[in-house]
Amino acid sequence: MLIRVVIENLFSFGKRKEFNMIPNNRLKTLNDHKYNVDGFDLLKLSSVYGANGAGKSNLIKSLQLFQELVVEEEIPFALRDAQFKFNDDNRKQVIAVEFVQDDTAFYYGIEILDNIISTEELYLSGLGRKKDELLFERKTNENGITEILFLKAFEDDERSQLLKSVLLEDLVKPNKPILKLISNRNNKFLKDVRMAFGWFQDTLQIITPDTRPVALAHGIDIDRQFHRYAEDTMCSFNIGITSLDSGKTEIQKLLNNADDADTNNLEQIIQQIEKFPDQMLVTNDRSPRNIVKEGDEIWVKHLKIKHMGRNNKLASFELDEESDGTVRLLDFTLAFYNLINKRWVFIIDEIERSIHPLLIKELVKKFSLDPQTMGQLIFTTHESNLLDQELFRQDEIWFAEKDENGSTDLYSLSDFKEHKTIDIRKGYLNGRYGSIPFLGNLQDLNWHQNDTE
Repeated sequence: MLIRVVIENLFSFGKRKEFNMIPNNRLKTLNDHKYNVDGFDLLKLSSVYGANGAGKSNLIKSLQLFQELVVEEEIPFALRDAQFKFNDDNRKQVIAVEFVQDDTAFYYGIEILDNIISTEELYLSGLGRKKDELLFERKTNENGITEILFLKAFEDDERSQLLKSVLLEDLVKPNKPILKLISNRNNKFLKDVRMAFGWFQDTLQIITPDTRPVALAHGIDIDRQFHRYAEDTMCSFNIGITSLDSGKTEIQKLLNNADDADTNNLEQIIQQIEKFPDQMLVTNDRSPRNIVKEGDEIWVKHLKIKHMGRNNKLASFELDEESDGTVRLLDFTLAFYNLINKRWVFIIDEIERSIHPLLIKELVKKFSLDPQTMGQLIFTTHESNLLDQELFRQDEIWFAEKDENGSTDLYSLSDFKEHKTIDIRKGYLNGRYGSIPFLGNLQDLNWHQNDTE
């Protein structure tokens, strides 16, 4: 579960800003939108509105690059020159998250200065009720010299001190985070670090407008319940789909019929799968193939989407033959299935992209009104039809707006203390809450230039 995100001096975020999923205790509506974790309430749903260029997508972009930084153990190229452009004296970039993984609350933050990770820290969060407990803190100075302070039990243990020496002498690099590195060490005092890394690797799921449903074929093949859910959901949209299936072929058969170039590629895939037999490989194309080892065989699976045409004729389509909207709905089908059944966090940029507003509203409504959900859904949107207090609590609606310095500001509808019966959609479109485009008078624009001037 996500508790809060803090961003400073990154993309359009100049001053330090916070987005959070903490309920406002003043609000008494939609109480089943609150998940309780060890006595601490968290919201299940949030939408972020804002004009084009207001910075709402930069919130998601920052989180996505933060996740990449942690999992890939390297500062992404997009972060290396991502300071807020209107800062003259602040070179330090900050991003931090507070989150819950396996019923344990953590705070993890990184400061980057001139492409050096100057500070990296992980704490067991006290959630404001007790003092945070240090798991590790890493400091790197401008000369690239790193020091690490671990939790007291680790520091007092002689064998652990040998591990610390190896880390500092051979493994820690000034431009690389160490969360994953430490989580992979076999040390009894670092189990919580391993748990925290799992949030970035597994729990946090980010969907952008360019994301494709890469794992559908395998999921449909091995999970009968998910197959039925995905098929029923896609058929209910009335977009011509009659069924979803997974086609599968033994990789050896493909190898026997491959040309030289494909043979080399398939042999590399086989080597990779044999090395990591529990791993699923996904091909990087518009119709992704899922490659997995099951028993003694390696299978290549692909999604088959069937449509009904003239004279009740059925035809099977590949993913790259479908519209952008259908592809996005397929991706959302997997996302919403996991949102119902897992304590995962799905963050979606421009949820309405390529999809009819009525479909998006029905999807969000289904999730909002289901009291049995387990995950969190956070998304950016321009779709004003979703501004409905029957679907969202006021503290689940956020706005992004540029301030006078060109920096993105984030604030919640609950800051306005509106009545629960007010038409917030009308208020938003009338500019009551800001975060909408300021439109000049198009009639005053001289589109046709006079050649005689």
